[in-house]
Amino acid sequence: MIVAVGLGALLLAAQLPASPPLASPPTSVAVSQFAPPLGQPMAYRVTTRRLGRDGTLISFSLVYALQWQRAGRGYQLVATLRRIDSDARPEVARALTAVLQPLVGEPMTYFVAPDGSSIDLVDAEGLWDRAIARTQALGAAAGQGEAKQMAALIAALPVEQRNELATADIRALVVPANDAIPAPGGTNVSIRYDGAMKMVAEAERDSLATEGEGRPLEIDKLWTIDTLTGLVVREQRQSWIIEPGGDARTLVEERIRALESAAKD
Repeated sequence: MIVAVGLGALLLAAQLPASPPLASPPTSVAVSQFAPPLGQPMAYRVTTRRLGRDGTLISFSLVYALQWQRAGRGYQLVATLRRIDSDARPEVARALTAVLQPLVGEPMTYFVAPDGSSIDLVDAEGLWDRAIARTQALGAAAGQGEAKQMAALIAALPVEQRNELATADIRALVVPANDAIPAPGGTNVSIRYDGAMKMVAEAERDSLATEGEGRPLEIDKLWTIDTLTGLVVREQRQSWIIEPGGDARTLVEERIRALESAAKD
């Protein structure tokens, strides 16, 4: 599944200006239990919006179907990329869709530890071989340089980096494996509860180098955690540039990962 997310992120980055700098991830926050909903179809949407060269926000969404099952003492998660949505210019959207289309409809299986602390992609080598082969074939058939370049880029990545890329969004979904969620008591961290839901918010201040100048950058992050399942039902990260001479802000990047009702897929 997240191979598609990784490939999409790489190609999207090639079409847009560089992302704002990221801070080192803080220590993960603990949850009382990890108990994903077994046998219950779920939909998972990962959306990235970034400021394009023309000053407008370009969005790119991947929609997945998820299914959890028991596997020994742990869990098996089968994730299938169902469709790709984008409001980018036609030529950019075609390039993105062309690279990811071979993965649409292919189940990808993950084994998750009983406590959710580790996630392994089953048959990772075979998955990468299929992804590279399909992307190369697509590029050869359609004469698309982007697809050929993407296949070469993936093939050149170290195995560890490929696997990290492949499991990124699944690790973001599983709270015990998500090392980006800040621990209580951290700087600029607030936590509140609404029944079984736990909201963790964090604000960061950084700078973005543009045209030889450092411009203030604010990063707002919010995780909504279901404490009964140990899953992140929604994660939102927004990066804002503070405009000179005031408090006005311009959104330059937004990422939203969200679980949805399977009926919406």
